[in-house]
Amino acid sequence: MTDPIADFLTRIRNAVKANHKVVEAPGSKIKQEMTKILYEQGYILAYKFDKDEKGHPSIKIALKWDPATKTNAIKDLKRVSRPGLRRYASVSDMPRVLNGLGIAIVSTSKGIMTDAKARQENVGGEVLCYIYESQIIKEQHNVKNW
Repeated sequence: MTDPIADFLTRIRNAVKANHKVVEAPGSKIKQEMTKILYEQGYILAYKFDKDEKGHPSIKIALKWDPATKTNAIKDLKRVSRPGLRRYASVSDMPRVLNGLGIAIVSTSKGIMTDAKARQENVGGEVLCYIYESQIIKEQHNVKNW
């Protein structure tokens, strides 16, 4: 496999489009950190790091759904930097995803973090992916935080 991060994002994207509740993917340290960020930002309901029958690490992710509208918290996932074309951003060029409706996951010298935290820490790095949030879920999330 040439791009395991793209495979990870595609598994999540396909599970969202197929209305699955749980998705399982092969694990690695970078994918575990990305999963933790997705959980902290409220895009997924829960996660579990485990090993498969051969002893390889795996990640199980419970997707977050709104029961009333039957929409997922994740609207879209987009891989930005890829093996054939790496994308780097300095602090001043750090992207704002859909004017705050999404996040960018950035690999920096201080670890993997969101674009907002990278701005706060004043570090740039490789922009791994963008994650867009459903507008309805975002509004409900903001109301709960008031």
